[in-house]
Amino acid sequence: MRYSYICAILKSTVKMKKVFLGAVTIAFIFFSPAMLTAQCRYDPATRKMVDVLTGNECINTIVTAVPFLRITPDSRAGGMGDAGIAVESDAGSLYNNASLLAFATKSKSISTTYSPWLRALGLTDVYMAYVAGYTKIGDLQAIGGSLRYFSLGNIDYTDDNGSPLGSGKPNEFEVLGSYSRKLSDQLSAAVSLKFIYSFLASDLNVGGNDIRPGVAGATDISFSYKKPIGDDFLTAGLALTNLGTKISYTKANQEYIPANLGIGVAYTWNFDEYNQFTLTGDLTKLLVPSPYQSTHPDYDKNGDQIPDYKQHNVVASWFKSFGDAPNGFKEELQELMISVGTEYWYNNQFALRAGYFRENPYKGNRQYLTLGLGVKYNVFGMNLSYLVPTARSANNRDPLANTLRFSLIFDFEPVEP
Repeated sequence: MRYSYICAILKSTVKMKKVFLGAVTIAFIFFSPAMLTAQCRYDPATRKMVDVLTGNECINTIVTAVPFLRITPDSRAGGMGDAGIAVESDAGSLYNNASLLAFATKSKSISTTYSPWLRALGLTDVYMAYVAGYTKIGDLQAIGGSLRYFSLGNIDYTDDNGSPLGSGKPNEFEVLGSYSRKLSDQLSAAVSLKFIYSFLASDLNVGGNDIRPGVAGATDISFSYKKPIGDDFLTAGLALTNLGTKISYTKANQEYIPANLGIGVAYTWNFDEYNQFTLTGDLTKLLVPSPYQSTHPDYDKNGDQIPDYKQHNVVASWFKSFGDAPNGFKEELQELMISVGTEYWYNNQFALRAGYFRENPYKGNRQYLTLGLGVKYNVFGMNLSYLVPTARSANNRDPLANTLRFSLIFDFEPVEP
């Protein structure tokens, strides 16, 4: 079994032992079951990459470094199929769409989330911790910040012969600061800056390359539109996230981080003073070049032994991602990810949530239902979400099964008019 994320970044012979260990778990979070690499070749007749054994179109998952940046850390959005670009603002909006904070009805809010990961694989030391908060500055502005920490557990490194290379506790984190402002009564914008640190291995030399921690910087740019319609309201959001530098773990290799474009819409019905219902949906796409197999004519045109799709500067890569898929427009559509969700509040104290997330089978095949609960009492709130995988897998063992996210929220006084 080949794990493209680790191989592409470390160019190493670091392997798993008998169980799924630390660093390779990232691949399972985002790319299982598509990580099994088929023997693909370019077919000039069809202009497609096909499996040489079956003749079927090949899976072509987009692989990036630090994919934890695309794990939804917020339990509220996690209960709605990871849809959150246009839902009513709270501290969790810093991840999905920070411009929503300009419309926040509470002057301050703090949220903490704990998410154990890959429990279905028997791992007990892989988890994400997240803390986020904001404060309003008058009615027009808000500032916020968050810290996200991802522990990848304990890992023992070995070479191709099984000889030990040491052990470690790889981890990654992101620090974010954000500013949002209303541009009008119905329109807002936000800019967030973030620092990204990824420690996958240390004190290792593989193929003559010293493995070092990866460091990157990025920005998020987002916009929101909120229009009252009688007692109801319509919200739309646009979020460009992780627009930043490449990240490197060796002097000889650089990888893209998961730049992303997201568009969301939500409509909220206020039936009466006790009952509120929201329907929301997000459409997202990675702004990362599609990979090419080595047999494709566009794989290495300049002959420098490095795939051409990895050599674009980051700004060019964002634009090229809309038209570079090896199989054309059809594959570009396959790169779209869809989230839909619902949220029902009773008396603004008890919430029920449900949602669905779908990624194309040729682009990762993450497909799952989500369920969520929420409770509010005075300044205190609690959210839970639970993930139920629905994608078919060869061994019927999905690493995302039984994923639980748990959040505590503290909302303070309402914004004064």
